[in-house]
Amino acid sequence: MAVPKRRKSRANTHARRSQWKAEAPQLVKTIENGKVVYSLPHRARVVEGSDGVPLYLEYKGRRVADA
Repeated sequence: MAVPKRRKSRANTHARRSQWKAEAPQLVKTIENGKVVYSLPHRARVVEGSDGVPLYLEYKGRRVADA
């Protein structure tokens, strides 16, 4: 395991850590069957049957996997 040759100051450590910021996910609003649905972009979505059971995963209108 790598070991630093010199100790880092607390100010340098805090300055490095302050650059990382969490972001809220950007949701895409779509209307399906008269109902507003929010989803994550570039993710497969679950297609459910009329009884609410997940049937398969869909991406860009294509079936990509079974649920």
